[in-house]
Amino acid sequence: MFKIRLMKKTLIQKYNVPGPRYTSYPTVPYWNPDFDYATWQNTLTTAYTESKDEGLSLYIHLPFCESMCTFCGCHKRITKNHAVEHPYVQSVLKEWRLYCQIFGEKPIVKEIHLGGGTPTFFSPKNLEDLINGILASARKGHACEMSFEGHPNNTTREHLEKLYATGFRRVSFGVQDYSDKVQQAINRIQPYSNVAKVTMWAKDIGYTSVSHDIIFGLPFQRVEDVVDTIEKTKALLPDRIAFYSYAHVPWIKGNGQRGFKEEDIPKDDEKKVLYEIGKKLLQLHGYEEIGMDHFALPSDALYNAATVGALHRNFMGYSASQTKMMIGLGVSAIGDSWYGFAQNVKDLEDYQQMLEWDQLPLVKGHILTREDLIIRQHILNLMCRFETSWESDDLYFDEIPEVLSALQEMSNDGLLVIKDSLIKVTAAGRGFVRNICMAFDLRMQRNAPGTQLFSMTI
Repeated sequence: MFKIRLMKKTLIQKYNVPGPRYTSYPTVPYWNPDFDYATWQNTLTTAYTESKDEGLSLYIHLPFCESMCTFCGCHKRITKNHAVEHPYVQSVLKEWRLYCQIFGEKPIVKEIHLGGGTPTFFSPKNLEDLINGILASARKGHACEMSFEGHPNNTTREHLEKLYATGFRRVSFGVQDYSDKVQQAINRIQPYSNVAKVTMWAKDIGYTSVSHDIIFGLPFQRVEDVVDTIEKTKALLPDRIAFYSYAHVPWIKGNGQRGFKEEDIPKDDEKKVLYEIGKKLLQLHGYEEIGMDHFALPSDALYNAATVGALHRNFMGYSASQTKMMIGLGVSAIGDSWYGFAQNVKDLEDYQQMLEWDQLPLVKGHILTREDLIIRQHILNLMCRFETSWESDDLYFDEIPEVLSALQEMSNDGLLVIKDSLIKVTAAGRGFVRNICMAFDLRMQRNAPGTQLFSMTI
C-alpha cells in the first residue's frame, strides 16, 4: 500500500534514552526544593499586571476515574462513588476565588481546559455548575478557547450539549488503540462504535475541533494494530490527532503500570516502526505534523497557529492560544506564572483541608532564574517551531558553545542543521526533538540523575 523508509537502526539505539517531555523547563525533578510561597505570589501579581489585558489560561484537574487504565501516568483517584463530585466542584471554586482575591479583580480568562482523570466522570450538571462558577468570578475573553477530555465510554450527548452551551468548542477523546488484545492489556475496553458515536455527536452539535489521542508502543501492539487504528480514525476524520509514545514509568506510578510484563512492550526498532508507519499514514490522510507527536488537518486552528509561529506548549500540551499565565486548579494541578511554577498537593483530603483553611493548596514549585527563562524559551522554540536562535542578546547564554558541541553528532546524523546563530530541526530529526532539547537542559547536565526519572525518548 505504501513504503516506509525507516531510520537507521544505529540512530534508534543511540538516541533512545530517558528524557523529559518538556511541558516545562526546568522539569519537575529539578525544581528548587526551597520553594517560597510569598515569592510565588509575587510572580503571580507581576505576571498578572503585565498580561491582564491578554488574559490567562485555566487548567482544571478532575481526578476521578471509575477504573484504572494501566497505561496512564496521570494523577487520579479510582472510585465508583459519584457523591465525590459536588464537594470537589465546590473545592475547585473556592481555590479559584482565592486566586481572584490575589488579582483583586475579575480576571480575563482566555483559555479553559478540563483534564484528568476523567472529566466526564462528572455529571453534565456538575460540570455546568463548575464552569458557570468559574465564569461568575471572571471576564470571559474574546474568542476564549474552551476544551475538555472525554472518555468515549461515558461521554453522553448531554455532556457535549451542556458544555457546548457554556462555551466549549474543543473536545479530545482518548482512543489509544482499537486492538482487543491491547485494550485488555491496558484495561481500557472501548469499542470503535463508542468512539464513532461521541465523535459524530460532537460534530453534529457544532464542536469546531475534535481530537483523538492514539498511543504507539503499548503492550502487545503490532504494526497491524496501528494501521487498523489509524484507518478507523480516518473514517471519523477528527480535526486533530495526538500520536504519542507510551511513557512506561512504573517506578513512578507503581502497580498502575505493571499490568503486563516488560517483554510485552515494543522497544527500540520495533517501537520506532510503529511510529514511522503511523506518521506516514496520517500524512497520507491529510494530517500535517504540528510540534512533537501532534497532527492536524489544515483547516484546524492548531495548524494555522503553527504556520504563523504562534503555537504554544505548556502543561496542557500544545495550544493555539498563548498566555503568559496559567492557573492550575484541582489536586496535583500545576500553575505557571511564566516566572515560576507551583504544584498543588496530590492527596484529595489534604487539598480540601487546606482550602477549608483558606490556603492555596500548594506543595512545591520553582522560581525561574534568568538562565532558566532563556533556556525555557529555546526549548519552547524547538518544541513549537522546530528551530531556535540566539542572534538576539536576550537569548544568548554563556554555555552556547557547549550546547553546540553536544549537538554536533546529531547534526552529523542529519537530525538538525546548525548555521550561524540558528538551529533548525530537519524532517528526520523531528522524532528526536526531545533529545535535541536535552542538549539545552543545563540543570539536568549539572545534576545527572542517579536513577531513571523519565520515560524513553522514543
